[in-house]
Amino acid sequence: MAVYTKLNQNDIEDILSKYTLGKLESFEGIKEGIENTNYFLLINKKKFILTVYEKRVKPKDLPFFSDLMSSLNKANFKCPAPILNNKNNTVTDFGGKKLMIVSFLDGKAKQNLSPANCKSIGLETAKMHELTKNLKFKRPNDLSVLSWRKLFDAVKDECTKIHKDLPKLIEENLNDVEKNWPKNLPKGIIHADLFHDNIFFIKDKFSGVIDFYFSCEDYFAFEIAICFNALCFDGLKSNLSFNITKAKNFIDGYTSVRKLTSEERESIKVLSQGAALRFLLTRVFDTLNTVEGAIVKIKDPIEYLKRLDFHKNAKNYEDYFF
Repeated sequence: MAVYTKLNQNDIEDILSKYTLGKLESFEGIKEGIENTNYFLLINKKKFILTVYEKRVKPKDLPFFSDLMSSLNKANFKCPAPILNNKNNTVTDFGGKKLMIVSFLDGKAKQNLSPANCKSIGLETAKMHELTKNLKFKRPNDLSVLSWRKLFDAVKDECTKIHKDLPKLIEENLNDVEKNWPKNLPKGIIHADLFHDNIFFIKDKFSGVIDFYFSCEDYFAFEIAICFNALCFDGLKSNLSFNITKAKNFIDGYTSVRKLTSEERESIKVLSQGAALRFLLTRVFDTLNTVEGAIVKIKDPIEYLKRLDFHKNAKNYEDYFF
């Protein structure tokens, strides 16, 4: 989440005239994140989030994101629900951009997850996968392994500004990942961005997931690999270490709902290496392509070098969860 498109009270009231939600009481821009513009709205004592789509989000993908959140919500998976406008659509045009208003999810993100938190996230992730494997609508992963070489080519010449060894480190890992990427694992719709700030808790109890704008069809085990990178490393960025207790708890929660195949287990190392590479590359790209005047908190790409180092040197899945 971030603020690229600056809206004033008149703008927001103009947007709300296209809905039957009531009178605006207050609004505030949300600066966390890097992808879209987000505002918190208070309308008739009810809370909502207004998202204006920027950057990587393609307008043609918005019905997919809306349908996914609506379907999960109806199946009692805890996530925001898109709100219909006066034309009975969830997507609204404003100022040449597309936007959506969704229900507010109570709770807040935890920066320091306990092993028990990781277990509950694993369980909920598997529940989500069990729901999405039956969905008929699809969206390919624009940031799959097939896209990373092109992304690297776009930053190769300038990424030494961030770290002098980046081109060499990325090239080595990219060669490994492209050579060893699995061909045929169980798949369906995944969230693809399950970081701390997208997972909410109320008093240490899981309360839901937000920000589905990277969701796509990919391997379920790739989601697990993303979670290992996002949730299971502890310490300062210069001295990060993999927390196998958190990873084991995540897997215990996950496999209590959905069992892993032997192929998924064997692929965890390369999938985790690939997930680290994917987030390193997009963070490098965002760092080198900041939008002037935007209120945004860019995430540090260097955090991913220690992760990549761990994955490159891991022997197999036993280094992740025994």
